[in-house]
Amino acid sequence: MASKTYFRPTTKMSLASASRTKRKNHLHSVDQRQEKLDAKLRSQNLSRGRFFPRLFTVADLAKLPSDLPSGPVVYELDNGRLVVMPPPGDIHGAVESNIGAELKIQGERRGLGKARSGGVGVILWKNPDRVVGPDAVFIAKESLPIRTSKEGYLETIPELVVEVRSKNDTGPEISKKVQDYFKAGVRVVWVSDPSKRTVTIYRPEEKAKVLRENDVLTITDIIPGFELPVRNVFQV
Repeated sequence: MASKTYFRPTTKMSLASASRTKRKNHLHSVDQRQEKLDAKLRSQNLSRGRFFPRLFTVADLAKLPSDLPSGPVVYELDNGRLVVMPPPGDIHGAVESNIGAELKIQGERRGLGKARSGGVGVILWKNPDRVVGPDAVFIAKESLPIRTSKEGYLETIPELVVEVRSKNDTGPEISKKVQDYFKAGVRVVWVSDPSKRTVTIYRPEEKAKVLRENDVLTITDIIPGFELPVRNVFQV
């Protein structure tokens, strides 16, 4: 009797499985080619600077307009990123003037340094550029003469920086700015808050100290004899 050879027919299921495997391998190959192409394009675009935000410099800042069609604006640079802020309101301006005047009278006129106010630009560092506009500063006698950039911004780091908190300033934003001041070499930062009628004193490696209306603001290591009742800070 002759032997018979049996062949197992290919089922529809096995054919479908093979088709899926082939399609999967093809798609994987396509994905790999696309990834390589995307990587090449990213490399080309990065070399052209297309994936980086425009970083501004001190020179750029000096050329920007202070008035736009929508109204006046104030600028700062946060490591080359342009920060646009609205101009301060009346109460903000009053508090700034109160502190600035006392720094002028009790500090500068006694020959202990130089006071500046009105959002004077201070270059904290460069490349990328960090330029801020504190509401008032005091530069101690030992740091004189004052150095400025060709654009007119302060290059001398003040010993004291004063910020008047506006309604749009968040806690994290203030904390970051205070740390940037310390990084640049500022010794003391005062943050006055008109809504709470408080002045918070920051020093590196020290816990922040909050003064209220019955307290007196002093800074003996920078302006000996300076005294300013906190309630006077918020007179409008």
